[in-house]
Amino acid sequence: MATRNDPPFRLPIKLDSTSNGEFEPIPLSPVERHANRVAVVDTADAAQRLGQGRRSYLASACGAAATLLAFDHVFAAAGLTGGRYVVPREAAFDAQLAQATVGGDEFVFDVQLHHVTPAGAWRKNAPGMERALRGLPHAGCGESDTLQCFSRERLLKDVFLDSDTSMAVLSHVPALTANNPLSHEEALATKRVLDALDGTERLLLHARVHPAEPGALERMAEHAESTLLAGFKTYTQFDPTPGGPGGWWLDDEKLGIPMIEQARKLGVRNICVHKGILLSPAGTQFAGCRDIGVVARRYPDMNFIVYHAGYLTQRPEGPFDPARAGGLTGVDDLVSALRANGIAPNGNVYAELGTTWRLVMRNPEVAAHLLGKLLVHVGENNVLWGTDSIWYGSPQDQIQAFRTFQISPEFQERYGYPALGAELRRKVFGLNGARVYGLRPEALRPRLERDRVGKVRAEYRPRADPSFETHGPTTRREFMALRRRAEAA
Repeated sequence: MATRNDPPFRLPIKLDSTSNGEFEPIPLSPVERHANRVAVVDTADAAQRLGQGRRSYLASACGAAATLLAFDHVFAAAGLTGGRYVVPREAAFDAQLAQATVGGDEFVFDVQLHHVTPAGAWRKNAPGMERALRGLPHAGCGESDTLQCFSRERLLKDVFLDSDTSMAVLSHVPALTANNPLSHEEALATKRVLDALDGTERLLLHARVHPAEPGALERMAEHAESTLLAGFKTYTQFDPTPGGPGGWWLDDEKLGIPMIEQARKLGVRNICVHKGILLSPAGTQFAGCRDIGVVARRYPDMNFIVYHAGYLTQRPEGPFDPARAGGLTGVDDLVSALRANGIAPNGNVYAELGTTWRLVMRNPEVAAHLLGKLLVHVGENNVLWGTDSIWYGSPQDQIQAFRTFQISPEFQERYGYPALGAELRRKVFGLNGARVYGLRPEALRPRLERDRVGKVRAEYRPRADPSFETHGPTTRREFMALRRRAEAA
């Protein structure tokens, strides 16, 4: 008998425990498991009522609408009403209404994408990382070499064909230069594949920098010479020094400040830094955001983009509490750092939603608090869309969920959170990111519709075949096995 985990029966909107490999999977709560069960039944019933095959229905806008309707019904019944997935009931059966609800024409600019180079030298240099990625659960995309599941070709399909993403930034993971599964040269090659001959850009690039690695500042200059960089990406929790403290701060005079000064000298204004989501037991304090406010005040001409928005998987988000200032308190830590250093909303600090939105989608009340705090304290112009794909497969489910999500009127009145109107959604989806990354969406739109990717997408959409697949570990056992393989030399 077919089950929910068989490819034709995966739900188009995913509530699951999948991790990107950086954090231990968070088991689904009883309410979340029930929401999935109800969605399975409801989508099967709706497909039967419409006389459609189950797979065809799930791949349609009606399938996505019906899934979100089921989730919202279960969450509301459980008293989780601080946020809602607002979907008209008839959208489960009316294709036009469903498309108007879960579809959209926003400029979707994803500022955090990843892929690996299956044939790269890193497989020989970092056998532990190679074994870890090769052994990821659910990496069965039909390739004999499962690392092809994370290739640039899969990125093209999952992100630019199976989702409404318009443009994106290709980013990096924490690893030494020789061990990195995506070298700067391969990232450039991916950019060339996606960019059109007429000069239209689909992909911008970060350059990776770990200031404790020998030659880091020199490599920053080399990367900046090779292409117009969107920014430098760094991880304060990553310390390649044997016996080191496990991390560093952006305001460290020996590491962080020289890196910022070098970026400034090279004319690259965006410093993108992983904050929150703990990478390892060592150096956990460096996941905190204390340093963000300090460097933002010291360098008002630089932009500091906080990847994952400082979110911690161990701490459920609630209303901002100034008594929790400092330490590992998630988004409250970021807000406290800004307030302590006089950084006003919509200043030079930005919050990115990669992995963060996907995790809080599972609890609409937590999602309402997280988004509400960021929009109020970081600013409605400074919250940036990111998904951390390709680790989670296609980001379309994250896009569709965000299109329908609303902060409740009660939470708006009680906590001062804004309503998620169409204009504010457009800002978060892409207009905010476009501004900080120097793009002009309205000028780009006509060219994006005509470029190579736009033409392929137009041909593909009538026969779209999304997998609804995710790739990462889903249990603590799978996660620990992945970590052991990664740490093995």
